[in-house]
Formats: sequence, structure tokens, C-alpha cells
Amino acid sequence: MHPDHIPYAKYMTRSRLEKSINSLLGIVEGIAIDSSINASELSFLDLWLSEHSDLRGRHPYTELIPVIQAAIVDGVLAKDEHDDIVWLCEKLCSTEFFNKTTADLQRLHAILAGVVADEIISEAELYGLSAWLQEHEHLRTCWPYDEIDSLIIEVMRDKKIDEEEQVLLRCFFSEFIAIMDDRAIKFPIVIENQSVVGLCAVCPEIKFDGANFCFTGASSQYKRASLIAIVERLGGKVASSLTKEVQYLIIGANGNPFWAYACYGRKVEKAVELRKQGVRILLVHENDFHDAVADEG
Repeated sequence: MHPDHIPYAKYMTRSRLEKSINSLLGIVEGIAIDSSINASELSFLDLWLSEHSDLRGRHPYTELIPVIQAAIVDGVLAKDEHDDIVWLCEKLCSTEFFNKTTADLQRLHAILAGVVADEIISEAELYGLSAWLQEHEHLRTCWPYDEIDSLIIEVMRDKKIDEEEQVLLRCFFSEFIAIMDDRAIKFPIVIENQSVVGLCAVCPEIKFDGANFCFTGASSQYKRASLIAIVERLGGKVASSLTKEVQYLIIGANGNPFWAYACYGRKVEKAVELRKQGVRILLVHENDFHDAVADEG
């Protein structure tokens, strides 16, 4: 765990447990969304098990992990085994820490990871994902629901996925495999002016003098205090919360295990809202921030 997160860990144990269950539910739904499960997708589910092996003696994993292990021990996830896992996850899910929107967004992110687990996205999977979206329209306007819906509509306009579209879908869906290791998303997309565009800037031009910065997630290189010192040394200011006055939101490469939505948090969500309102705010991945600092000497 990143040093910046350790002081908060003791306050987030229950919420992390519940988030992981929502993610598991999404993974199971994602890998089975086309009514077919292959070895690569089962390996992805097995990865979830290995990531949570240290919790096998703790409720609710004492109930959950044995069911999953028994289901995949033969290398096949039968429909009744899939249904048993989904049923148990739904029974164990709670709204004590997460409301329905948050819990379903966690599931959606994990579904995307499950769909791309075997690195091939089929027409059947997109149709299944589209059906899931229609059943969860309360998520509309919440990133990335609209973006996924628009992508599916555009890609399936001719009822087939060509190679260029396959690459685009894999690139976007693969971002959500970050649920496994708390990495931040690097190339998220967003709808702006009826077009699907990148949320993070590509090769951004960053000016420090007199500019307002805000940070989210954990840096792969520095603690937050060091990042603040760097910005101030170069003539910029750092805000603790995201407002319309902030020009740059820097997204840490290591993310944050306590982010409700696994690979992005409240500040990124707020930035999406501000962008859709016409506020000019640049979302910058940490790697590009470091490059800009280096350019400043």
C-alpha cells in the first residue's frame, strides 16, 4: 500500500470489502455477458481470488471464496455456478457505505474488465453490455455510462466490430482492469459536444507560474507534500479541493485503494462534471506532469 494511504486504511476496511464484492459481481457478469466463458476469462477470475487470498479467513470471504474456488476448480464456470456466485454477491452487498448508484458503477467497471479479460471483445459481448446498460439507466450521466453507451452505438452501427474498433474498445475497457491493483486510469474517455474524446490531455502544455493545481490519487514517485513543494517552487498554487479556479488536475499513477470507483475518485468525477459544464480544466496524468517539471529545469 502506498505510504500516503496507510493513515486512512483503518477507517476504510468495511468499505474496501464491500467494494471488492461489487467488483467481483461485475467481473462474473462481465466474463459471462456473452453466455460463453473461456480459459482466459476464468484466469482473470482466478486473479481476483489470488488478490484476496489474505482475506479468506474473514467474513464475508469465508462464505464467498470457497464458493468461487469450488466453481472454477474444474476449469469451467457452469451457468448454475455463475448464478450461485451472483446470488451470493448480491446477498452480501450492502448500501451501508455505498448507495445503489455507487455500487452499480463499481459493478459496471468490473464488468468492463471482465469483458476484456480474454483480450477479445465480441459483438455478443457488446449486445449483452448494452442490455445491462438499459437495465441500469439510473447511471445515465455518471461517467463512464454515457461514454460506453455511445461507443457501443457507434461501433455496432454496422453490426460488426472491425479491427480499428476492436483496438479502441480494448484500449478503453482495459483501463478498468485497474480494479485489481489500484492503478489510476491513464486514458479515460468522456463525451464532449456529442463526441467521444480523451479525458486526460495528450502531451499537455503546462504553465506553472500563477496557475492553480489540484492532485488526486497517489504519485508513483513523490509524496503529496513533495508535489505541492514542486508546484510552489515553480510559481504555482495547490488547492485541496477541485473548483472552477483550478486549471490542472494531476492524476497520480498509483490511484487510491479507497476510491469508491476503483480506478478514479471524487475529484475526477467532479472534473468530468465541470468539463461538461464548459469549464476549462486540464486533466493531466502524473507522467506528463513529471515531464513538464523536467522541462522547467
